[in-house]
Amino acid sequence: MPDRFADHAPGLESPAGHGFAITPSDGADLPEITRALYVGGAGNISLVLASGASLTLSGAASGAILPLRVRQVRASATTATALVGLV
Repeated sequence: MPDRFADHAPGLESPAGHGFAITPSDGADLPEITRALYVGGAGNISLVLASGASLTLSGAASGAILPLRVRQVRASATTATALVGLV
């Protein structure tokens, strides 16, 4: 299938070209830093940003796409489900 944009370098404002399911873990980093997170089921998300800053997002809505560069999603305090890392 042709891709008209194959020769363009993707920027952070570009749409995601890949994604992966996230299993929250208190010890393991994600396979790669995300450009956004998709929230399948509403809840709280405890995470570590690319900068190393830790924070908890309270009440993330189901179906939300959060434009965050995330290195880790922690299991403790994360109640949101069906999280997907977009890159």
